[in-house]
Amino acid sequence: MTDLLTQTTSEHGVTTLTLNQPERRNSLSMGMLDALSDALANIAKDDATRVVVIAAAGKVFCAGHDLREIRDQLDSHEFQLALFERCSEVMQQIVNLPKPVIARVAGVATAAGCQLVASCDLAVAADSARFATPGVNIGLFCSTPMVALSRNISRKHAMEMLLTGEMVSATRAEELGLVNRVVDESILDESVYAMACTIAEKSGHTLKIGKGAFYQQVEMPLAEAYNYTAKVMAENLQADDAKEGICAFLDKRKPQWKDS
Repeated sequence: MTDLLTQTTSEHGVTTLTLNQPERRNSLSMGMLDALSDALANIAKDDATRVVVIAAAGKVFCAGHDLREIRDQLDSHEFQLALFERCSEVMQQIVNLPKPVIARVAGVATAAGCQLVASCDLAVAADSARFATPGVNIGLFCSTPMVALSRNISRKHAMEMLLTGEMVSATRAEELGLVNRVVDESILDESVYAMACTIAEKSGHTLKIGKGAFYQQVEMPLAEAYNYTAKVMAENLQADDAKEGICAFLDKRKPQWKDS
């Protein structure tokens, strides 16, 4: 793990990845993206991790791409394309990770930082948090952040954020569906950890199946989605944890997961 990103894992299997460059507003530089990608790749194979939390040090969650880095490479189309492709790969790693990912948002999340929040499965924000896709204000439309944003909130609300570049409060972000919960900043860590532990108590195998199926079916036509998920559920029933969970429920006892 580099100094750009710290990683801790609790006894309950909650691994927290903390963006750790507050002096650069935790920007998604190429170095930060590489660190995130490496961490996610390792977590995907780590049986000790059941839930992932993405957090940030300092007063800014993530200000998006590092504009100083971009300015230094303004004449390099090759670097620019590589940067945005790398960022897109990391966002897809989050979606494809076989473990739930929660964004813990304190402070500002803008541009690719907002994209990062939208790419996570769940998000809990402090009441002081704010969100924006302000690229339009500097002549650089937030086209890649638009992909995640438009898959979280309605088209008109996404277009409003993208076209105006204006800040959205945490309360408004909850109304739009960008975040799940808004809490007082003093209990943000407690709230995120409680949510993560609730999820970590479930069967890891079942969570993997469910998360994968969710993102597959959501882009399908209705009939195709039902056909696909019927097969997923029938296959899920063959798993040890499904059999154990049903028996435990009927026997009125706590299930003992095998994660298989």
